[in-house]
Amino acid sequence: MSNINEQIKKETEEARNVCSTEGASSGDCAAAWDAVEELQAEASHQREKETPKTGFQQYCDDNPDAVECRVYED
Repeated sequence: MSNINEQIKKETEEARNVCSTEGASSGDCAAAWDAVEELQAEASHQREKETPKTGFQQYCDDNPDAVECRVYED
């Protein structure tokens, strides 16, 4: 996990450099920040995998039709 955090820092620094030299509206700037965003998303997914499920989450995984586990969208 620390490796991905180091990579995020490196890519963030690179994105700032690209944007300062090429302009904030350049395609290279947008691509650099997209790379940072993808790394941050991956880090988030890795943290999510490390977090153990609660008893309720496990119950809902085993019983998705249970009244307590229903999810209503607005």
